[in-house]
Amino acid sequence: MAVNGGTFLFGTYSKAIKHTLGYDQTTLNSLAFFKDLGANIGVIPGLIAEVTPYWFVLSFGAAANFAGYFLIWLAVTGKLTDPKVWMMRAFIAVGANSQNFANIAVLCTSIHNFPQGRGRLMGLLKGFTGVSGAIMTQVYLAVYGDDSTSLILLVGWLPAAFSIAFLFTLRKIQVARQDNEIRVFNHYLYVALSMAFFSMLMTILQKEIKFSHIAYVATASVLCSMLLIPLGIAIRQELQLWRLKQIKPIINPLELVKIEEQVVSPLRQPPRQDASCCDRPKRGEDFTILQALFSFDMILILVATFCGLGVNLTAMDNVGQIGESLGYQIHTVSTFVSLVSIWNFCGRVFAGFVSDILIEKYHLPRPAMIAAVQAFSSVAHLLVAIPFFNGSVYVSSIIVGFCYGAQMTLLYTIISELFGLKRFATLFNVGQLAVPLGSYVFNVKICGFLYDKEALKQLAEKGLVRIPGKELTCLGTQCYRRSFLLMAAVSLAGALCTTLLVYRTRNFYKGDIYKKFKDENEKMKGEKQEVDGQHA
Repeated sequence: MAVNGGTFLFGTYSKAIKHTLGYDQTTLNSLAFFKDLGANIGVIPGLIAEVTPYWFVLSFGAAANFAGYFLIWLAVTGKLTDPKVWMMRAFIAVGANSQNFANIAVLCTSIHNFPQGRGRLMGLLKGFTGVSGAIMTQVYLAVYGDDSTSLILLVGWLPAAFSIAFLFTLRKIQVARQDNEIRVFNHYLYVALSMAFFSMLMTILQKEIKFSHIAYVATASVLCSMLLIPLGIAIRQELQLWRLKQIKPIINPLELVKIEEQVVSPLRQPPRQDASCCDRPKRGEDFTILQALFSFDMILILVATFCGLGVNLTAMDNVGQIGESLGYQIHTVSTFVSLVSIWNFCGRVFAGFVSDILIEKYHLPRPAMIAAVQAFSSVAHLLVAIPFFNGSVYVSSIIVGFCYGAQMTLLYTIISELFGLKRFATLFNVGQLAVPLGSYVFNVKICGFLYDKEALKQLAEKGLVRIPGKELTCLGTQCYRRSFLLMAAVSLAGALCTTLLVYRTRNFYKGDIYKKFKDENEKMKGEKQEVDGQHA
């Protein structure tokens, strides 16, 4: 997951695409839309995952990742002559879509193995995806130097290589929940926070101090070494479990098979054959795909996703051009992208852990946190539309990254809680279908259109006419003012929509939403203790 966020680096290498291929902002934003379309249309990968093993899912995604971004790199470096716009859109859609295969394999495996800690788990896993932009930026600076075209090549081969390396490490297991599960998750959290803090510190230092190539190599080496610490935590936990097994009496394997059939088999039962889209189960039970699609809860989730994630993703995709329009240097623009990535991670982890605590202690509906985050994100858009102080873009980048990450974690977790885990691989991809729609409306039709309109106006004021094939650039705060004022209003509208979902699910979250898993866990422990006693 730590190298699965190549889509977040679009703001860094988009300038190279725009300059090399002579695109205007509308065309570049159309590429951003197809990137978002590919990254968020995961229904097909979800359906593939329903009928194939996860090693196939990962290998398919690795091939798509390399093919998509490698073809973009060929076009930008001139090795693929005269690429059509539709070809570039297809390339970036395929490359971005590949991350869905890794998401599905990792998230679905983990959430089935740890259903009661899904908020924390989802925050951790999606958090590593969020910080991957900063990690890959450090790696690219160490390997290629400050060459944004080479970053496209890195995004093509690095995630693909990691997916191939971990093909056979993901599997679903059925075990009793350990008492120290939350403590172990917290240890992973400390490592992740340390990585994010180190990445942010290096980002700030690299802005203020000119790093040598050796310094970039050292920074990337330290960051990559930190990625090995979670492996040490896992090994330590396995050793502890092994020691416990040595103390307990040996259990007959045939008895364990019998226990597993008694306890686990009910989880594998297919949905009721007489269920229809009009005969929906209760919240928390396993919905079919059609039942979830026709649920008013899902409609509210889609609207909130359109308003919240759609506008924040638009802001993230335009951060490079925003910095350029306000007169920042290219190196500083990379700082904005890294800040978005780091705080994207912070938002994901914060939302996962804090929302779990709020549910456990106060039974606060998890959608309430989405509503709060959407209202907060409107501040970021206002800071771009009306820069109240110097450096307001830095603050805006932090808020946008945090809010986007928090909403993504909460979206996946809420879908798993309201509609069950049976079809989670497909349903969480259904839930994010509104993201590319929001990106198209706000990115292409609003931001891109208004940016180009202002850029042409500036050319006309200078007595110039745009030359076809030459990039179109706008300078000044007016380039994004109207579009970001509108997006601030949309964020507030999304918060109101999510508040309605809070009202509808308040009774559901007042109860014990994980009671089924707790009962199954206790039954599994009881059965095993009984067998232990017989063999003792």
